[in-house]
Order: sequence, then C-alpha cells, then structure tokens
Amino acid sequence: MSILTLRLTGASAVILATAAALVGCAPAEAVAPELSGDLFVHDPAYVVTDDGYFVYSTGNGQIADGNIQIRTSDDGAEWEYAGEVWQTKPDWLSDAVPGVDNLWAPELFEHDGIWYLYYSASTFGSNTSVIALATNTTLDPDDPDYEWVDRGEVIASAGTDYNAIDAGIVEDGDGDPWMAFGSFSSGLQIVPLEWPSGLRADESEPVTIADRGLAENAIEAPYVVQHDGAFYLFASRGFCCRGTDSTYEIIVGRSAAVTGPYLDADGGALLDDGGTLVLTSEGDRIGPGGQSVWDDTLAFHFYDGTSGGIPTLGLRPITWQDGWPVVPAEK
Repeated sequence: MSILTLRLTGASAVILATAAALVGCAPAEAVAPELSGDLFVHDPAYVVTDDGYFVYSTGNGQIADGNIQIRTSDDGAEWEYAGEVWQTKPDWLSDAVPGVDNLWAPELFEHDGIWYLYYSASTFGSNTSVIALATNTTLDPDDPDYEWVDRGEVIASAGTDYNAIDAGIVEDGDGDPWMAFGSFSSGLQIVPLEWPSGLRADESEPVTIADRGLAENAIEAPYVVQHDGAFYLFASRGFCCRGTDSTYEIIVGRSAAVTGPYLDADGGALLDDGGTLVLTSEGDRIGPGGQSVWDDTLAFHFYDGTSGGIPTLGLRPITWQDGWPVVPAEK
C-alpha cells in the first residue's frame, strides 16, 4: 500500500490523521504550512475562528499612528494585510507614556463571547510602560457589530522594578484569568485578572515567575499554556530587534501551578536562568521569538536572512513528547 505524504495546513492535519486511522497506519509528522503573502510581522498574536485565521501584531509608527496591525488568512498559509485596530490611539496613552509611538505586542483572548485585546504602550529601553485593554464581540471586520472599544489601563510599571509589556493570558483550573508579562528589568511576572472586565483583580501585586539574574536581564514575552493539567511558560530569551544580529530564542518551563515555580526538563528553575530550548536560530531563520500559542500551533516572528533581516511571521506545529512541547526546527 502506498502512503501519500501531505503538507498540513489548518484542518488538513485532522483530515490526514483521520484517513491514516482508517487505513490502519500512523499519521505523518505534522509539517508547518508554507506561508506567503504579507508576512511583515512582529510579536504575533495568532488565533483561529469560524471567520478565518487572524494575526494581530506590533504597530508601525509610520502607519495609522502606530496602532496594532491586523493580517488575515482563509487557510493559514496565504496572508494579507487587513488594516489596524484604530486609526488613532486612545488619547490617554500619550499622557501615560510620554513619547509613545507604535503600540506593541498584542494578545487576543476570547471569554464568554467577548474578545479581549491586550497591548503595550512603551518606549524602547524604558519601563515607563502600560498594558492596556480593548474589547470586541467579533474579529470579523465585516460584522456590523465589529468595534474595538477602549477599556483603559490594566497595569502600569513606571516607578516599579518590572516592565508592563508583552501580555499573555491564561485561565487556571478554576477558570480564573491570569496575565503573564514582563521584559528585562526584574524578569517575567504574573498577576490575576478578573472576568468579565478583563482588568487587574483588586490591585493584586505581580509575582515573579522567571528571572535570568543578569545585569542585562534579557528575557521577555511570557506566554503561559495549560496542557494536560500542567502550566507551560514559553519565553523569549536573548536580544530582539537587531535584525540579523538578533539572538532571540524560545524557551519553556513547566509548573503544577500557574504562579510557578517553573522548572525546565532538567529541573532548572526559570527563576534562576533555566529554560528548555524550544526554537533557536537556524540558517536564514534568525532570532525567533515574540511568541504566542493557539491550540497546538506556535506563532512567532523571526528575522529573515534572505531579506536582510525583515521581521517575518513563523507558524510551527507543536507536538508533545514526554510532557514537553517539541517544535520542528525547519524554517
């Protein structure tokens, strides 16, 4: 019997797995889709809905007042630019973060029919930063109810030892929301939120969940995923935003509790510069990081060595082996 090997894109993985089961053979290893179209993306928030595939990403200060950018796809492979969240930033951001230009590092999370968009306002190298929130009832721009509504500040970091950027949302076993965040400064933090507002719960104080303990504490972009009763903290280690000189790489740790402690596969603590490597530079894919996870897909940006270091969208399937996420290394 001959076996056809298919490139998996979106639901194709499910179809192949089902077909393999019917003929009594194991499914082929998951393969990343060949991406094309507008892939000029930094810090992707990737989600899939009945209305299609969406990537929200860091804004460009030269386009639409630096607002969060949107790209869409019908199949998860061919992407097109679909505009920005707003044409003009909420006025209060300029007072909260003087000199703010582009908005950074969005996160999308759906709860009870509402989409929550978390994003960062900051200036490079500063911890005078704010994570803010907007909400919508749909991601479909053709829906007459489509409107991103400003909900204001979630947390600010001016005058603290942490940095309020790079939000990642996860629910614990009781369905309560938590927000991981942080960049350099005192490392990565997590703080409880509350539904339905999506805002910080009762002014709770953040708890540190990862720290390299270095003078340049190069760790950021935390993203916590619950899988098989455990919590997995993905993070970007190293230096972003240097084109082909970037040293970003993606690491992970695991914990029984959402607040940690997170340990790597060798038992090293992420509070002490630990972390199991998930994805690093290889060939022309340089400095992968700024990640998010949707189901078993890892979304990230990398700097494309074939184009002089343009930040580019990457999507890779996650498989789980012995309780740990594994991502194929090919570009």
